[in-house]
Amino acid sequence: MKLLAALCLLGATSLALAQAEDKHQWLEDVTGEKALNWVKDQNKLTRGKLDNDASFKQLKTDLQVVLDSKDRIPSIRKMGNAVYNFWMDAEHPRGVWRKTSLEEYKKAQPKWETVLDVDALAKAENENWVFKNSACREPEFDRCLIELSRGGADAVVTREFDLASKSFVKGGFTLPEAKVALDWRDKDTLFVATDFGPGSLTDSGYARIVKEWKRGTDISEARTLMEGEKTDMAVSAQASDHKGVHRELVNRQMTFYTAEQFLKEGDKLIKLDLPAKSNIFFFDKQAIITPRETWAVGGKTYASGSVLAIDFDAFMKGNRQFTVLFEPSDTTSFTGAAVTRNHLLVQALDNVKSSLKEWKFDGSKWTSRQVNLPTLGSVTVSALDSENSDDYLLSYSDYLTPSVYMLAHAGNDRRELLKSAPSFFDAAPYETVQQFATSKDGTKVPYFIVRRKDVKYDGNNPTLLYGYGGFQISMTPSYSGGIGKSWLEKGGVYVVANIRGGGEFGPRWHQSALKENRQRAYDDFAAVAEDLIASKITNPKHLGAMGGSNGGLLAGVALTQRPDLFNAVVSQVPLLDMQRFNKLLAGASWMGEYGNPDVPAEWAYISKYSPYQNVKAGVTYPNVLFITSTRDDRVHPGHARKMAAKMLDQGHKNVWYYENIEGGHGGAANNAQRADMSAITYTFLWNMLKRDNDAVQVH
Repeated sequence: MKLLAALCLLGATSLALAQAEDKHQWLEDVTGEKALNWVKDQNKLTRGKLDNDASFKQLKTDLQVVLDSKDRIPSIRKMGNAVYNFWMDAEHPRGVWRKTSLEEYKKAQPKWETVLDVDALAKAENENWVFKNSACREPEFDRCLIELSRGGADAVVTREFDLASKSFVKGGFTLPEAKVALDWRDKDTLFVATDFGPGSLTDSGYARIVKEWKRGTDISEARTLMEGEKTDMAVSAQASDHKGVHRELVNRQMTFYTAEQFLKEGDKLIKLDLPAKSNIFFFDKQAIITPRETWAVGGKTYASGSVLAIDFDAFMKGNRQFTVLFEPSDTTSFTGAAVTRNHLLVQALDNVKSSLKEWKFDGSKWTSRQVNLPTLGSVTVSALDSENSDDYLLSYSDYLTPSVYMLAHAGNDRRELLKSAPSFFDAAPYETVQQFATSKDGTKVPYFIVRRKDVKYDGNNPTLLYGYGGFQISMTPSYSGGIGKSWLEKGGVYVVANIRGGGEFGPRWHQSALKENRQRAYDDFAAVAEDLIASKITNPKHLGAMGGSNGGLLAGVALTQRPDLFNAVVSQVPLLDMQRFNKLLAGASWMGEYGNPDVPAEWAYISKYSPYQNVKAGVTYPNVLFITSTRDDRVHPGHARKMAAKMLDQGHKNVWYYENIEGGHGGAANNAQRADMSAITYTFLWNMLKRDNDAVQVH
C-alpha cells in the first residue's frame, strides 16, 4: 500500500508539473491567427527545403499519376439493379458518385452514369465539400443519407438524396454539421444520434443521445430512445434486415471497447445478456456473437476472439448453447464476416496471412467449407446482394501483387475476374519475406520485409520500418504503387512490423499492450529495428521509422526512447502529448486504449513514454518530420504542432513540420494533396537514409 501511495504521489507530482510547464498550449487553438501564422511559417520553411529538389517534384508527379490512374479498380456496391462507385481522378478531384449495371461494369471500359458530382456541388454552393459517406435504405435502395464534410473533417452535413431522380430531396431529412450516427428505420423514420444542443455530447465529442425522428417533424420533436452518460463514448441505433427478419438494436458504447446492447421492441428496450467486450449481428434467425473476452456461460467457456452462433429467439429465452464457428489458436484470429443470402463468410488470419471459411445454416445445423484462396496476402470480401444472392466480391493483393477484383460464389471456388489493377512498378526484382524478432520479454514478433532478391547484407540499405500497434487493427500485406515508386524502385527496403496492440493474433495480441502494458508495443517495434540491424539489412544511419495516428505516437516514442536506432522518423497525424490527449477532440474515447492521464496512478505509466513530456534538450535525436492536417477533428493537430515547437525551442535543428490546411484525419482531401504530402514524406526519408547519406543527426 505504501508503494502504491508513493507511485500515486509521484504521478500526481509529475502531472502537476506537466500541466504547469506547457508553454506551447496556445498552439492547440486550431484556427487561431497566432497558431496558424506559426503553421504557415513552418510550412514555408519545409517548402523552402524542397523547392529546388528535382526529385521531389518528379516524385509528386509520379505519385499523382498513380493516384489518378484511370486503370485503378473501381470498387462497387450493388444497390437495386445497379452497381455504384465513388471515383476521384484529375478531372474529378472531389469525386463523382456514379452507377452502371453489373454487366456493363464487366466491360473493359464501362459506361457510367453520374449520380452526384461533388465538384459541381462544391462549386455551386461555394463549399469545400468532401464526400464522406452514403447511408442508403435497404433493401429498397430508394433513398440515401449523403454525408458531406468541409475539408475532410469527421463532422458532416447530412442531406437526404433520391436515387431515382439523382437529386437531393426538397424538404427531406437534413442535419447541420456534426459527428453523427444514422440509420434508416423505415422510409419515413430515422435513428439519429447527433449534436442536439448543449449537454447532448459526450466528453469524446460524440452523441450522448439517440432519437427516433419522423419525416415532416422538426428534429426537436424526435423521440428519445436512450441517453448515455457524459463519460460514455457514444450511443447509436441501427436496424438489421436479412431474409425478411427485421431487428432493431440500440447501442450504448461506454468506452472504445465496452458496450451495452439493447433490443428495441416497440417502445421497450431489452438489455442483451452479452459480455461488455463483444459484438452482435444477425444472419437470418441466428445471432452471431463475437466476444473479445473469455465468456463462461451455459456451463461452457468460450475463448476471447471466438465466433458463436445461436437462434436469437432461443437466446432471448435463456438458451446459451452456442455453435462455435471460429475458435482462435496461438496463430489464428478472426478478422471479419460477410453475409450472403445463405452463407456466412468468416475471415481469419493465420500468422498474419488471410484465410476464408464459408458457413451454411440449413435451419437446424451449420456446415462449413474452407475456401481456396489465390494468395497469402490481404483478402477482403463483401456480399454482392445479401438478400437475393450468394455471390460476393473478393479482392486480394500483397506487397508485390496489384489488386485483383473477382466475383465469387459461395458454395464453390469458381470465380469470374472483374478487374485487375495495373502494376505501377516492376515487381520482378523483389521478394517478400516474413521474419520474427524477439521482443524484450521474449515474445516473438512477426514482420514483413520487402527487398530486392539480390539485396546486399552490408548494413547500408535505406530501410523504412512502418508500424501501428493499436486498437486491434492488423497490418496485412497489400499493394501500394506509391511505396513501389517512392521507395522500392530507388533501392529501399520496406518493412511492416506486426507489433502487439494490433489485431494480428486477435484480442489477446491487442489487449497485451493496453494501458500499463503499452510499453510492450514500443519494445516490439524496437526489437524489429534491432533485428534489421543485426541481420545487416541496414544500420541506424540508414534506418527510418514511420507511423500515422496511433502509429504517429509509436513513431514519437521511437524518436524519444530509441534515438540510437534511427536516422529519420516520420510522425503522421499523431498523438504526442499524452497528458492532454483526453481533453482534445475525440481523445477521451481512447482512454480504454491508453489509460486516463488525470488519474495519477495511470499517468505514472503514461508519463514514461509520452513523447511530448520526454523530449529533452541536449539529446541527439534522429531527423524528424511531423505531418498533420488543420481539419483533422479526430486527432488534434496541436499534438504535432506542440512537439515540433518544443523541439525547436530546445535547439534541435533537424525538425521538419508540415500541416495541410485541410484534409481531415486522413491528412489530405484529394489526390493532389495526397501526392504532395506523400512526396514530402518520402523525399525527406530518402534524403536522410540513402546510401551516400550526409544527413547525419544534427543536434
